[in-house]
Amino acid sequence: MSGAISEARFISETGVAADVAALVEPALNDLGFHLVRITVSGRDGTTLQIMTERPDGTITVEDCANISRNLSPLLDAHDPISGRYTLEISSPGIDRPLARASDFDAWAGYEAKVETKELVAGRKRFRGIIQGLTENEVRLEVPLDQGGPEVRLPIHLIAEARLVLTDELIRETLRRTKKANAKAAAANAANRV
Repeated sequence: MSGAISEARFISETGVAADVAALVEPALNDLGFHLVRITVSGRDGTTLQIMTERPDGTITVEDCANISRNLSPLLDAHDPISGRYTLEISSPGIDRPLARASDFDAWAGYEAKVETKELVAGRKRFRGIIQGLTENEVRLEVPLDQGGPEVRLPIHLIAEARLVLTDELIRETLRRTKKANAKAAAANAANRV
C-alpha cells in the first residue's frame, strides 16, 4: 500500500506533538493512512499516541502493528521526544475527532460537538447534527438556544470537533467496519491466488 494522497487536516498540534506530526504524517501517507491526531501525555510515563486510519475511516489491529513497526525506526532516528516514552498507535474510535473537512460530509446526519477558536453567532461551543460542508463552512443543525435551526461554522475557525457517542453512531461504525473487513478479506483471498 503506498502513495495515498492525504487531504490536509484543519486541526494542528503544538510543541512536540507538532514536531512528531510533521515527521510521521508523510510516512503514514506512504503506508496508505491518514493522520488524525497526535497527543503526547504524561499518563503512565510519557505516551506518544498516534491516531490514524485508512482513507475509508477503518483500521485493524494488524494495521496498527504494521504502522508501529514502520514508524519506530523513524522516531528512533529523529528522536523528537526526549527520554523514554511508549508509542501507541490507535484508531480514532467511535466518538472520533473530526480532523478534515471531508469528515463533515462523511459523518453527515450524526451528532457532533464543535468548539471554535473565536465567537461565531455569539458562541464558541456547539452541539448538533452535522448537515455537511458547504463552501468551507460546516453546517450544523442546532437548538434555537445555540443560534439554530442551523449554524455555519467556517472550517478555519474550528479548534476541535468530535462525534458524540450515540446508538445510531455505534450501529453505523459497526456497519462500516464489517464492510471494510469483508473488503479486506476479499482482497487478501485474491492476493493468495
